[in-house]
Formats: sequence, structure tokens, C-alpha cells
Amino acid sequence: MDERMDKNQSKAHKILLSNRKTAAFTGILDVLSFDVSEILLETEQGMLLIKGNDLHVNRLTLEKGEVDVEGRIDSLSYSDAGGKKTAESLLGRIFR
Repeated sequence: MDERMDKNQSKAHKILLSNRKTAAFTGILDVLSFDVSEILLETEQGMLLIKGNDLHVNRLTLEKGEVDVEGRIDSLSYSDAGGKKTAESLLGRIFR
């Protein structure tokens, strides 16, 4: 039972951003790519692209779904992981 509760808690996606210099993320499924200007994360809420300068992944704990990032954070942007929403809307427009 405790194991099931831990899994449900780790699915919560949260961002704690401090002074655009440090950020703590939860609900992370995977780190797909990273360099000093971009970090791409797969989250419970879709893909998250972090852009900035001098970005570093300080702490990565995928078992808990946690990532800490340091550097100058300029933007955070989400996109759907599967891209199904676009395909469905296209089909919806065809069959109107």
C-alpha cells in the first residue's frame, strides 16, 4: 500500500523556480537531452523544454521523478508528448 502511495505522489508535476537561477522539478519521467542552452524533459504533463544559458543538471533522481537545474533560465515551454492531439484535431476537421 505504501508503495502505491509513493507512485501516486511521484506523478505530481511541480516546478519551483528561484530567481531564474535554480529550479526544482518533480513528476519527471526522463531526461531526453541536455546541454548548456537547452534541457528537454519528459514529464507527466508532456514534454518540457527549458532554455537558457549555462544550464546544468545538478541532481537527477528518476526513481523519484526529480531534477534540479541551475543556470540562467530564460523560458519553460510544454508540448504534448505523443502529438495525438494534432492528429485528432486534423481528423476532426476532415469529418466536419
